[in-house]
Amino acid sequence: MNTPRIPNPLSSPDSPKGDGRSLLRVKTIATRVTPEELAEVETAAEAAGKTVAEWLRELALKAARERPADPTELLLAEVSALRYMLLNLFHATAQANAEGKHLLPDSVVKIRDQANLRKLADARKLLAEFLSQEGPDEGKP
Repeated sequence: MNTPRIPNPLSSPDSPKGDGRSLLRVKTIATRVTPEELAEVETAAEAAGKTVAEWLRELALKAARERPADPTELLLAEVSALRYMLLNLFHATAQANAEGKHLLPDSVVKIRDQANLRKLADARKLLAEFLSQEGPDEGKP
């Protein structure tokens, strides 16, 4: 499968090898793999329509740039999800009872899914708001 290549604005088609390598990429990262591991890497890169070097670089940079897991953020996300679920389950149950109905299992699953979708964003928002507030000793002489 040949994917058309988009020219890199930081590359030079006039490089000594004429292969469009980046002028800014001058460092090399090397590692050793078994022949079987190399075959796996080559297959994955080919499936992505990239050279092994491009595929490895993107994968390495993606991993390096990922935000490290903050235990406080993870715990707050779970607490936030539980709070969201409890409040919405209580509300949905009360509303169903008022209408003489029962809360359906699909409704519970939808509430759980919504809690999972929003928990990390809610936790980050709460942490940002908390950290932006002045502490008790700030601003005092």
